[in-house]
Amino acid sequence: MNILISFLGLTLDRRGGYGPGRKGVWRPSVALAMQKNITFDKYYLIYQTPFESLRDQVIADIHEVSPQTEVIPEIIELTDPWDFEEVYTKLYDFSRSHDFSDEENDYYIHITTGTHVAQICLFLLTESRHLPGKLIQSNPSPDGNAAGTCSIIDLDLSRYDMLARRFAMERKNDLDFLKSGIPTKNKQFNELIETIERVAIRSKDPILLTGPTGAGKSQLAGKIYELKKLNGQLKGEFVSVNCATLRGDQAMSILFGHRKGAFTGAASDRAGLLKTADKGLLFLDEIGELGLDEQAMLLHAIEEKRFFPLGADVETESDFELICGTNLDLESAAERGEFRSDLLARINLWDFTLPGLADRREDIEPNLEYELSRFSAKSGKHITFNKEAREAFLKFALDPEHLWKGNFRDLNASITRMATLSSGGRIDMACVDQEIRRSRQKSAPRPGNALLARILGADYKEKYDLFELAQLEKVIEVCRNSRSRAEAGKKFFAVSR
Repeated sequence: MNILISFLGLTLDRRGGYGPGRKGVWRPSVALAMQKNITFDKYYLIYQTPFESLRDQVIADIHEVSPQTEVIPEIIELTDPWDFEEVYTKLYDFSRSHDFSDEENDYYIHITTGTHVAQICLFLLTESRHLPGKLIQSNPSPDGNAAGTCSIIDLDLSRYDMLARRFAMERKNDLDFLKSGIPTKNKQFNELIETIERVAIRSKDPILLTGPTGAGKSQLAGKIYELKKLNGQLKGEFVSVNCATLRGDQAMSILFGHRKGAFTGAASDRAGLLKTADKGLLFLDEIGELGLDEQAMLLHAIEEKRFFPLGADVETESDFELICGTNLDLESAAERGEFRSDLLARINLWDFTLPGLADRREDIEPNLEYELSRFSAKSGKHITFNKEAREAFLKFALDPEHLWKGNFRDLNASITRMATLSSGGRIDMACVDQEIRRSRQKSAPRPGNALLARILGADYKEKYDLFELAQLEKVIEVCRNSRSRAEAGKKFFAVSR
């Protein structure tokens, strides 16, 4: 059974007046009953009491052109047909008061008549399946035929291959954008970026990026800002600051601004970075280095979007989004009283840990190409590897013995050195051999290790076997490059556990 739901059109259905001439004019409610390709068994016609005479005329005309159609008048009284809340509520109640079963019947919801608000509400209720049907739209025909034409819109977008492909392509473009176009292969990292993309598009809440130094937190924060701006979510600036460089009054002034005369040297007003980031995005790198007083003010600014500049009697407003970065274990810092637990709870709703380069070695090769292209763009010279040199460097880079302690900063530095020393735009074996020797010398244990001497005493070499010292040195190295004891334990016992 085909069932139609439609509003009485107070303007369009009145075309032609009440005389016989109306029958040669396109009137959407009547025209739907005149279609040759589809007939309706039941026709719910929604109207309001003041328009009963128009209702009776339209029903009579529908019966004349389609005697088999049962027209069911439905009164929905609207105080204000342009009040979205009222219209939606009344139509929602209408959808709940009827047993619209799509297992036995096919439903069509007409969106040509009614106010624009009513049409939007019908669309929303159809899309949410409260009205389980398809949208139908009637249109006048160019030849002036009273029946006009109609088109059916199925909101099951999965049926539209072109739309599905377009959405998938847009999603892929967003993911590639966050990865700077680098075709990364690491499954953990790719899944992480997919989650970040969804959060960036859908949420305004703070994001916390954790991970070792050089893992790419700053670059990713900038890409998140650009993605949000491309999607029209932000209009303001991207403001970035390393909190490790902020101390005392300087920290307060840089972040929150100050008024002239607030302290010695404050010769004029200063807006501060939070104000500069209004309508934009603020990236606080190394947030674990921020002082407790600054943390308290930041928490207030995040929650209230207001704060006091130094020396001010009136609060300043700034509606900014926030990304924080750190290589510290903030939970442990909070337990020690070095970081406010209430601020941590506010900024880690979305907490993403970026893996270091050593943990995603399969991405070294595509990042190698990316770093080469960056150097070429900066220097204006096209730089490449010859085949032998490329294979040799990749073998070295993929060797588990090479730890990449500085992560992508180390990789960038290696590429920069080799590209700078290359002749004729080609990195050859001589450049690669020199870079490998340099890296190995830099990472080799230094004689007279100061840290071991501080821990074990100046005569430690005389007290302990070389084998024990080698083990201890490795243990210290892993611990110093881990954010917690649990993380260090996972590295030590990655196989046996």
